[in-house]
Amino acid sequence: MDKKLFDAASEATRTEMALLLDFYGNALTERQRKTAELYFQEDLSLTEIAEMTGITRQGVRDGLKKAEKALFELEEKLGIAQRFLAQRKALNQALQIARNLPESPEKEALLSEIRVAAEEA
Repeated sequence: MDKKLFDAASEATRTEMALLLDFYGNALTERQRKTAELYFQEDLSLTEIAEMTGITRQGVRDGLKKAEKALFELEEKLGIAQRFLAQRKALNQALQIARNLPESPEKEALLSEIRVAAEEA
C-alpha cells in the first residue's frame, strides 16, 4: 500500500476518526474519549458538546485536537485500522471474483467461506 489512509497532516474525515476511535478509543482519557465520541460519532457541534459537558467551546476543541493526535500516533505505531481496512478490501475483492465463477457446489462453498471470513474480520 503506497499511500497511508490516515495522515495527521491532512484533515481526517469524521468517518476516519470514528474508525480510529473504535480501535483506540479506550487508550484516551475518559474526557477525551467521550468528547471525541460525541463529535465524531454522534455528530454534535463543539457548542453542543460544551453545553453538555460544562467545558468551554475552546476547551472542547483543544481536547479534540489532543485526542486526534493521540489516535493518529497510535495508528502510526500499530497500524491496526490500516490492516483491518486492507483485509476488508481483499475479502470484498475475493467475494466479487467468486461471484463471477461458473455455478457449482464449490462456488457456493467458497462464497460461504468468504462471507464468514468477512463477518469475522
